[in-house]
Amino acid sequence: MTTSARVRYQTIEFDKTDIHLCTLRDNQQFHDPAGQAEALGISSASWPIFGVVWPSSLVLAHYMSDYNTEGKRILEIGCGMALSSLMLNKRHDDITATDYHPEVERFLMRNTQLNGDDPIAFERVDWADPQDELGLFDLIIGSDLLYEDQHIKLLASFIERHAKPECEVILVDPGRGRKSKLGKQLEVWGYSHQYFKPEDTEYLEQVFKGDILRFWRTA
Repeated sequence: MTTSARVRYQTIEFDKTDIHLCTLRDNQQFHDPAGQAEALGISSASWPIFGVVWPSSLVLAHYMSDYNTEGKRILEIGCGMALSSLMLNKRHDDITATDYHPEVERFLMRNTQLNGDDPIAFERVDWADPQDELGLFDLIIGSDLLYEDQHIKLLASFIERHAKPECEVILVDPGRGRKSKLGKQLEVWGYSHQYFKPEDTEYLEQVFKGDILRFWRTA
């Protein structure tokens, strides 16, 4: 484990749009000298997870790049490197990014400046804390959020607290086996759902075994 985090720079293409990213060099990095992450319960092993671009994040960003978001207030949950938020911000969408990790906001600011765009609204949130000030959204997005069974109810409740009466939710799951459980939780609040494979994943190095999860509720 390194004593300070090393970074790398990369560019991800969406048709004619380039998104430039400063990320951690790899998922073996660690740097928490003030103990901020430790105080939040983030171990040294899980610390770098936020800081690299995972396949699910790429799938979500590419899917959203062709999605009609006009006039919608959008929330990205567990944004990590916030690739989707950066891409949506590039086209001047109303996007708010959230994450629990204390380093995410710093990287988000750096990458927004790297792309020459306006700042992205950000709030560090705990799904279990009902006191955040995010408000309500038309569209909620996220990728690879269902690590453990205990996250399912927390995530569903967080979504419901921030969903307008008419809302759409788009999540990408790499195949952790919890999508049906999440679907049942959201059904309680009137959501319909569909699960499907991304159509084109040539931008990935390996076959994507997960799904795009789409939930929607009409007023």
